[in-house]
Amino acid sequence: QVQLVESGGGSVQAGGSLRLSCAASGGTIRNYGMGWFRQVPRKERDFVAHISWSGSYTYYGDFVEGRFTISRDNAKNTVYLQMNSLKPEDTAVYYCAGGGGVSYKRASEYTYWGQGTQVTVSS
Repeated sequence: QVQLVESGGGSVQAGGSLRLSCAASGGTIRNYGMGWFRQVPRKERDFVAHISWSGSYTYYGDFVEGRFTISRDNAKNTVYLQMNSLKPEDTAVYYCAGGGGVSYKRASEYTYWGQGTQVTVSS
């Protein structure tokens, strides 16, 4: 059973950067598409980014507008989300997810989830 643990969240000022990491254990993620979602209270999880199993293809939510970069290191069993030019509206709990396929924008598509890491952006 793959377990995912996110890290790297925190508090930053608008315009700042954070790098989130998602470390997998209990199994390899090299064959899985991996994604990042985010959620604010009383709302559904929103798609942030997805990377194919090989790393060859990446997809982003419309709001990203070139500010975020998803990457992976299969040798380290880890996925990353580099977030630049952060805005207060990026404040949310960010979740790593594994197992996503064709419908990568849907949270229900993913099998494995981390516990989330809080990102807070102040103006």
